[in-house]
Amino acid sequence: MALIELTDVRKTYDTGAVEVQALRGVSLTVEPGEFVSIMGPSGSGKSTLMHILGCLDLPTGGRYVLDGIDVSTVQDDDELAEIRSAKIGFVFQAYNLLPRTTALANVSLPLLYAGKRQDRAERAQQALERVGLGGRARHVPSEMSGGEQQRVAIARALINDPRILFGDEPTGNLDSRTGREILAILQQLNERGMTIVMVTHDEDVAEHSHRIVRLRDGVLESDERVARPLLAMRPEGGGGE
Repeated sequence: MALIELTDVRKTYDTGAVEVQALRGVSLTVEPGEFVSIMGPSGSGKSTLMHILGCLDLPTGGRYVLDGIDVSTVQDDDELAEIRSAKIGFVFQAYNLLPRTTALANVSLPLLYAGKRQDRAERAQQALERVGLGGRARHVPSEMSGGEQQRVAIARALINDPRILFGDEPTGNLDSRTGREILAILQQLNERGMTIVMVTHDEDVAEHSHRIVRLRDGVLESDERVARPLLAMRPEGGGGE
């Protein structure tokens, strides 16, 4: 069964004076274990698509099924939040870490919000070790490079064992070398079975996934498979910028 299944998904924004059709009937399937990049020029609808896929917004029309749940029929914000908590991890361009909070505490925040207090520190430590930062647990963001902060953000996204990891320009704030280190981590997670969907404007970044989906004017323009190069993850402490 597909992990993500979009069928004729549409999204219209009513600005009052005019209706803006951000998505105009997008159909897309993502299987478990795939690594998919979403690309498109400004105004193509890629951010809108990411918001719908990540259960941050609902489609105006069409059907969206995530891991067997018909998200397009959900009307309650609390139910949508529960789906996000149970199924989805997010990694953003800006890291979104609490500045005066240690890496360990930042990573454990989703467990705190979900009311899961048991073994919280242990699970956060394990997540940091998965991204090569086990020895940096007590450091705050200002004591870390941009690459290390993004690793912390990835660890935080993994803490609830999500079915899928969404990345919104996860290398956008990083130099090319550090961006490759983050891509290596994402590839390693994918090799271990994590499904990843990433929005990016960078062709070189997108080519490290399995598929590149291109949008233009709210419609699916192309969906191609790529022969991605595999990157090596640097040892702990190597994520500089």
